[in-house]
Amino acid sequence: MWFIIGIIIGAIVLSLIQWMRNKNISGTWYEWLIGFAGLVLLLFTVQNFFGSLAEVESKAAYMFLLVTGLPAVVLLALSWQLAARRVKKA
Repeated sequence: MWFIIGIIIGAIVLSLIQWMRNKNISGTWYEWLIGFAGLVLLLFTVQNFFGSLAEVESKAAYMFLLVTGLPAVVLLALSWQLAARRVKKA
């Protein structure tokens, strides 16, 4: 399962970088850092969610979604908004 997730994430990142090069859009270092941190936290959340469900700990699984999943989504949205506002300003 993680091999397939790695291939999908690699394809998405590659297509994002290619699209940004075609549109002449560049990201700042902190946008990339925030986005990377959000992606890592999201992958951590998914792994622990399914691991907790496999161990029949549904309350722990849903707490992982709340405690680590919500900040992951916030970081990814923040990264996207920073990039969108910078491009819109230019």
